[in-house]
Amino acid sequence: MYELTSALASRFAQAALGHIGREWPNKLDHVLASADDVRSPRALHPAFFGSFDWHSCVHGHWLLARLYRRFPALPERAAIRAALDERLTDANIAGEMAYIARPESRAFERPYGWAWALMLAAELAAHESGEGRAWSNTCEPLGAEFARRFLGYLPLANYPVRAGTHGNSAFALLLAGRYARAVDNPALDAIVGTAARAWYAQDADCQAWEPGQDDFLSPALIEAACLSEVLSRDAFAQWFVRFLPHACDGEPCVLFEPALVSDRSDGKIAHLDGLNLSRAWCWRLILAALEDAAVRSRAGSAIARHLEAALPHVTGYYAGEHWLATFALLALDAVDLP
Repeated sequence: MYELTSALASRFAQAALGHIGREWPNKLDHVLASADDVRSPRALHPAFFGSFDWHSCVHGHWLLARLYRRFPALPERAAIRAALDERLTDANIAGEMAYIARPESRAFERPYGWAWALMLAAELAAHESGEGRAWSNTCEPLGAEFARRFLGYLPLANYPVRAGTHGNSAFALLLAGRYARAVDNPALDAIVGTAARAWYAQDADCQAWEPGQDDFLSPALIEAACLSEVLSRDAFAQWFVRFLPHACDGEPCVLFEPALVSDRSDGKIAHLDGLNLSRAWCWRLILAALEDAAVRSRAGSAIARHLEAALPHVTGYYAGEHWLATFALLALDAVDLP
């Protein structure tokens, strides 16, 4: 099984340090209400203007904060501290709060960016002293605001989004639940569990018609990973047998074999490297909740194949480099997360 080594941590840190402050190229999620709203990414988002898009910049900060805490001897530690000191300031976070307070920003980055903002806040809350506590205190209002948004949105969401891209509901619930438990927000934890059970608990005999050409999430596996965290161990084992009754035989085979990536310079096609990483992450979460020996053997082999297919390509093309290290960190550090 692949492990998160200090060498890989350095590689991931270097990638994130190379893009969180890179403003161009940039893909904005921005609703303009008037000509006055035509502004640069840095002007709109004083903290999270880099990394091609807002959500990638947020989870790039999460990656750096996590590696800073997990690897005290990391060679990039001073550079990480300088980068986070520069961007996670009261003024910059106030600017982000002002942006999301706009009426036109009601659906801004919902739900993917919301979930990553919560993961950043959860990671920072795990820092126990010094600069980490200062970063956490600065970002706490941002996390609290997105928690409130989930509390307001989930009762309105009658249906889940089962896409393999940013709109996926199960991915957002999984990350929001991690935040809720990390900061002791029982209201959010409860509504996440309620939504997950309402949307997915009756699912059975999953056909797993995936991947799509630009998927970076497995709709089947992220659903299972999500439920592994909101159901009891016994209830999840029973659900999983209904959901993927032939997993012990390696079926559906598409869930056990890495996706093929034909052109890593194409941002959408490069999503498939992320799919391979996120499948490895999901299988690790599922295995943490399952004891079935046949499934564990199949899934363990699948994890190794998916990581082998994707880890060499985390860097090399900016189309993937601005975000893939985050999913590599999820895959390698899967269970011990906030």
